[in-house]
Amino acid sequence: MMSSIVSWWFFWVISAVCILKVEFNIVEGGAYEETKVHIVYLGEKEHNDPELVTSSHLRMLESLLGSKKDASESIVHSYRNGFSGFAAHLTDSQAEQISEHPDVVQVTPNTFYELQTTRTFDYLGLSHSTPKGLLHEAKMGEDIIIGVLDSGVWPESQSFNDKGLGPIPKRWKGMCVDGEDFDSKKHCNKKLIGARYYMDSLFRRNKTDSGIPDTEYMSARESLPHGTHVASTAGGSFVSNVSDNGFGVGTIRGGAPRARIAVYKVCWQRVDRTCASADIIKAMDDAIADGVDLITISIGRPNPVLTEVDVYNQISYGAFHAVAKGIPVLSAGGNFGPGAYTVQNIAPWIITVAATTLDRWYPTPLTLGNNVTLMARTPYKGNEIQGDLMFVYSPDEMTSAAKGKVVLTFTTGSEESQAGYVTKLFQVEAKAVIIAAKRNDVIKVSEGLPIIMVDYEHGSTIWKYLSITRMPTIKISSAIALNGRLVATKVADFSGRGPNSISPYVLKPDVAAPGVAIVAASTPESMGTEEGFAIQSGTSMSTPVVAGLVALLRAVHPDWSPAALKSALITTASTTDPYGEPIFSEGMTRKLADPFDFGGGLVNPNKAADPGLVYDISAEDYRLFLCASHYDEKQITKISKTHTPYRCPSPKPSMLDLNLPSITIPFLKEDVTLTRTVTNVGPVDSVYKLIVEPPLGVKISVTPNTLLFNSNVKILSYKVTVSTTHKSNSIYYFGSLTWTDGSHKVTIPLSVRTQMLMYFDQ
Repeated sequence: MMSSIVSWWFFWVISAVCILKVEFNIVEGGAYEETKVHIVYLGEKEHNDPELVTSSHLRMLESLLGSKKDASESIVHSYRNGFSGFAAHLTDSQAEQISEHPDVVQVTPNTFYELQTTRTFDYLGLSHSTPKGLLHEAKMGEDIIIGVLDSGVWPESQSFNDKGLGPIPKRWKGMCVDGEDFDSKKHCNKKLIGARYYMDSLFRRNKTDSGIPDTEYMSARESLPHGTHVASTAGGSFVSNVSDNGFGVGTIRGGAPRARIAVYKVCWQRVDRTCASADIIKAMDDAIADGVDLITISIGRPNPVLTEVDVYNQISYGAFHAVAKGIPVLSAGGNFGPGAYTVQNIAPWIITVAATTLDRWYPTPLTLGNNVTLMARTPYKGNEIQGDLMFVYSPDEMTSAAKGKVVLTFTTGSEESQAGYVTKLFQVEAKAVIIAAKRNDVIKVSEGLPIIMVDYEHGSTIWKYLSITRMPTIKISSAIALNGRLVATKVADFSGRGPNSISPYVLKPDVAAPGVAIVAASTPESMGTEEGFAIQSGTSMSTPVVAGLVALLRAVHPDWSPAALKSALITTASTTDPYGEPIFSEGMTRKLADPFDFGGGLVNPNKAADPGLVYDISAEDYRLFLCASHYDEKQITKISKTHTPYRCPSPKPSMLDLNLPSITIPFLKEDVTLTRTVTNVGPVDSVYKLIVEPPLGVKISVTPNTLLFNSNVKILSYKVTVSTTHKSNSIYYFGSLTWTDGSHKVTIPLSVRTQMLMYFDQ
C-alpha cells in the first residue's frame, strides 16, 4: 500500500553545545575537560598529493597532542581535495590553542543537521517519447555523474538498474565501500557507481556510542526512506509498471535516466539529529575529488539562517569550493514556509529550489445529502462510505453517539490532532472523520481508517448543510485521478519563501520545480511503499528534479560554469504553468506567485538548453560580493580557496553589482544605478531588444536598450537606473526586465521596496 511521506526532515542545524558526543580529558589541576569533534580549516592546499596533505594534518595534531598515537586516534577526517583541513577530537582549550597556529584560518565545533523531504518530467516538457528536445539532445544525461549527499541508498531498487549503460566514465575516481548488508561488487554497477558512508564524527574518540540504533545499517544502505527517493528522482533508470499511488500504472524514471549516481551517506537514523557537518563537508570534499559533475544536497537550518561566511555554515563553505572548481551545487529552499524570510540556503553560489504542485490531483468526492459534491484534498482509497453526519468540537466529544456515523470537526492546527481521532474512531466505531484545518499541500493517502482533510471553506459548507438539515447524510467515494489543465499549479505552502533574510540583495529561491506527491524509489520497509516506490513531498523532492535537469544541461553544455547553468534556469523559467495558466502561491491566503515564492519561476528545461544569453559569475565576483556585504577580510579568506589573506578593493564594490540574473533592491530611496553583463551563447550575430515591466511606482531606465553581438563581441554590459515615485515606505513590488532577439526571451525578475526610513546602510 502506498501513502505519502512528507520530507519535513530538511536538514536544520541545532546547537552543537546540546548534542555533541563527548568524552573527557584530564587537564591541569586534575579537572576533566570534555573532548568533541572540531573542524580545523586550513584553506588552500599546499600539496597536490593527498597523502602529503594528510601527513601535514597529522604533524599539526602531533605537535598539539604530543604523540603520533594521540594524533592518529584524534583525527576523524582529513579534507585534502577541494581544500585543506581536518576534523579531530579536541577539547575546547586544545581547539583554542590550535586556532592560534599561523596556518589555521578557522576552527569550529561539529554541528548536526536533519533531513527535510512518474509524471514530473513529462509535466516539464521532457517526454521520452518525443524525439526532440533537451532529454534526447543530452542523450538522457549519459555519463554525467550526479553526487547525492543524503541518507544512503537501497541498491536493489530497479531505479538503479544499469541496463543499456556503457562502461563507467574513465574520469571517475570514486569508490563503492563495503559495509553492513552492502557488498560493493554486488550492489554497485554501471548506474550506481559510487557509495560511501560517513559516521566517524558521530563516535566518541574511543569509537563507541555513536547514537545510531540497531535498525540502521552501518553502510551506504539506507534505513531512512529519503536518499533512495532523492537519487532516483535525479537520475533513476526507466522502470515500467509502477503504480501511481494506486490510481494508475505507468513508467517511472529520473530527470537524467542515463546519468551515473554516486551516493554519499551523511545522514543517519539517530535520536539526536541525523547529519554531522564534519561528515557532510568530508563527503563534499570526496565528491569533488571523485569527479562528480554536480552535487545535490538538501541541507540547511531554520531561522535564524546562517550567513554565507558564518563559522557554522560548513555547507556554504563546501559549496563555494565545489562551485569554484566548476561543480554546481543544488540545495532545497526548505520546508518552513509559507511565511516570509523562511527560505534556506541563501548563498548566491548555490542553486536554491522551491517546490510546486503538479498538474495531478487525487481528490476524494464528498457528496452531501442535498447532492452538493465537494472535492476533499485527502485521497481516500477504499469502499464507498454512506452514513449520517454529525459535528463534534474535539476527539473527547466522540461518544457512543458517533457510532456508525461520519463525524465533522474543526481544528485550528494542521494535522497533529489526527492521532486523537484515530483512537476515538476505534473506540466509538465511527465510520469516518472529516477534519477542517488550514490548507496545506501534503498529500497523505487515507487507507483503512478514513480520515479526510478539508480546508475551512469546504468545512464551513459541510457545517452549514449539517446545521440546517434535520437528518444530514454524506457519501464518501474513493478518490479519483485528475490530470492536466484542470489542476492548477501552486507553490506549495511548505516551500520556504523570500525575501532573503541574510543578503536581501540576493533573490532566493532561484527557481521552482514539482515537489508535491513525487513518486520515486524507496526502501521496502518504509511506510507507504508499494512495490519499491512511494510518494514523498518537500523541497527535498523538488531539488533532485532540478538536479536531473542540470545533469542534462551539463551534457549539452559541458563548458558552462555553475553560474551560467543557474542563469539559464532562471532566465527561461515560466511564471505560468505549462498550459499558460497563472501559478498560485498557497499559504494562509492564496495569491499569485511572485519572485519570493518561486524565484525566476517554474523551470523550463527545453528553453534552458538554449537561453540565448547568460549572466556569468566567477569565484572572484562572489568574493567581491562578500566584500560589499561588509564581511571582514578574515572571514572572506576562510571561505575563499586562497591560502594568502584576501584583500578587498577600495572603495568596496556595491552589493547590487553582483552579476545575478535578477535585480533585488530592498532599500530604495535615492536613484540607484547598477550594472549587469550578459554573454551570448546563442547565434553569433544577434540583436537583442529591451522589454521592461517596471514594479508599481518604480521607474526603470536601461542603457543601452539594444545589444548587438557578432563574432568579435560576445559579452556586453548594460546599466539599470532605478527610481521610486513612492513618498513613504512601501511593500515589495515586482516586475521584470527582458532581452529578446525574437526567438529567445531572457527574463530576469525585479523586486523593489521603497524605504524612506533606512534600516540598512548600502
